[in-house]
Amino acid sequence: MQAVRVRITGRVQGVWYRGWTEENALDLGLTGWVRNRRDGSVEALFVGPQDRIDEMLARCRQGPRAAQVDTVETSSEVIPDPPPVGFESLPTA
Repeated sequence: MQAVRVRITGRVQGVWYRGWTEENALDLGLTGWVRNRRDGSVEALFVGPQDRIDEMLARCRQGPRAAQVDTVETSSEVIPDPPPVGFESLPTA
């Protein structure tokens, strides 16, 4: 199991990016969360097997149809204790 924090920039708010992220993460069996940031970016934490996280990161580079992704920055994280259950959208930070 791995944990990766992601920050996505570009036209990623107001285009259903959070909902799309939640659907894709659940489809891949990942746990964690996603939220908008006040600076216009989207931030997420993905927890799961490395191959599924890699697939999620590839999907994040594309995003939903209306999005225009400029960058996807990643950083390794310590798996939270207790680890997240499910995948959820959090309030804007």
